Amino acid sequence: MTVLTKSGSDAASGSESSGGRKVPIAIAMVAASLPMFMATLDNLVMTSALPVIEKELNASVGQLQWFMNAYTLCFATLMLSATTLGDRWGRRKMFVFGIGLFTAASIASALSTTPSLLIAARAFQGAGAAAIMPLSLTLLVAAVPEAKRAMAIGVWGGVSGLGIAMGPVVGGAVVDGFSWQGIFWINVPVAIVAVPLALYALRESTGRTQPLDLPGVALAGLGVFLAVWGIVHGNDEGWGSLGVVASLVGSAVALALFVLREMTTSHPVMPLRLFRSRSFSMANVIGLTFSIGIFGAVFLLSQYLQIVMGYSP
Repeated sequence: MTVLTKSGSDAASGSESSGGRKVPIAIAMVAASLPMFMATLDNLVMTSALPVIEKELNASVGQLQWFMNAYTLCFATLMLSATTLGDRWGRRKMFVFGIGLFTAASIASALSTTPSLLIAARAFQGAGAAAIMPLSLTLLVAAVPEAKRAMAIGVWGGVSGLGIAMGPVVGGAVVDGFSWQGIFWINVPVAIVAVPLALYALRESTGRTQPLDLPGVALAGLGVFLAVWGIVHGNDEGWGSLGVVASLVGSAVALALFVLREMTTSHPVMPLRLFRSRSFSMANVIGLTFSIGIFGAVFLLSQYLQIVMGYSP
């Protein structure tokens, strides 16, 4: 088996764990990919359980949407900030912290007895996933020799896609065989394996230290939150109602201020110059349309198949 050998700090010719041990590349790939798989799985693992949770917690359709949105909003808003903090405090340290936060929030989700508690727990889950997802790739690249990085990144991307694809399937099987709480309890044994594995196989590293763009994070989060709030409540309250219109207008203003902030600050959380790259811009457009399609379709389809068609989870 190919192993990582010690050769200073450059991963191009090999790497080692923090204790100087020779670590097989396969082990390093599992250490970086397993927590990421857990985080991506939870994007959609809940969809198959929504009809069951609706009955047990007496949740409204709007609350069902927030069960999903609370996770993805925190995940998307805090991802770049978590990367910056990892560069400053240590990427492996932040990675392990994300696993711990994600696991604690999973336990809180499983123990939730009201929709509000579940929404709050899902938000913390998303915050933990925000530290796991980007740093897993950074740590993986540092742990693999340059000649094998393309292969490692391909495997990482495949595992990420597998997590999204398997989410509804795993969720349905767990709900049908155990209970809806089981979709969160399964994260605990994964974390018990993932944390010591990361500490063993992935070495600590830091990056260029720069100030955290807190105003940029706040404006991006507020803009997306208000947009989702207006869309979720549009059907119930009316698209012309004051609350919905105010949310959508507030979102447009916040996002415009976010772009202005990123154009003028010396340390942007989202460097807009990256969009000059056609490949980068197209990748984001494809990612956006994919997410709209898959998340929107699975959210509705899982409820249609169970409530209307009468299928089990």
